[in-house]
Amino acid sequence: MSKLIDYLPRLYEDILEMIELTKTEEIELQAARLAVQQLLDDQYVLTASEDGIRRRERILKIQADPTTESLDFRRKRIINRYSTKPPFTIRYLQERLDYLVGTGRALATIDVQKFILTVTTAIDDASLFKEVAHTIKTILPANIVYQQSTALEDQITLQESITSQVLNRGTKLSTSWRLGATPFAVLGPEVVVK
Repeated sequence: MSKLIDYLPRLYEDILEMIELTKTEEIELQAARLAVQQLLDDQYVLTASEDGIRRRERILKIQADPTTESLDFRRKRIINRYSTKPPFTIRYLQERLDYLVGTGRALATIDVQKFILTVTTAIDDASLFKEVAHTIKTILPANIVYQQSTALEDQITLQESITSQVLNRGTKLSTSWRLGATPFAVLGPEVVVK
């Protein structure tokens, strides 16, 4: 990039005020160039800055949580919202799911006889799951029932034990028991049976 002083007549090259003036103008022009470039970048979702993404989320009424959601996911969500326009097919839904979740992590099947759409997913991210649910809700025709099926595997370990404890009642059907002075009942020690 050439200096601004080069565009002025040679007469000004030796004047200190003009040299300093053009230096400060170069800084301002560079800031203006960057602002114009950022404005152009914000016109497209894939190159938009954090502020550009936030503006589009406000327009689309998306409540984002920047602390838990990455900028890349927020871009994907905006593109997904823009691209959910009819007509919808099962192939289109599968393409949307592959785009959001990743290829092979979600499977959409439809039972045409019973009018049931089943989506099997392996999602462990809550915000991604909400976006998938929103996409399906937007695309799903009124005459089809939606069933969610989870494909996550997890293990649960159960352990069984039996204990007993003796309960000694402190109340009697006589006048010897005093309210507040003697407890209703006293628990004995816990004994492991099995």
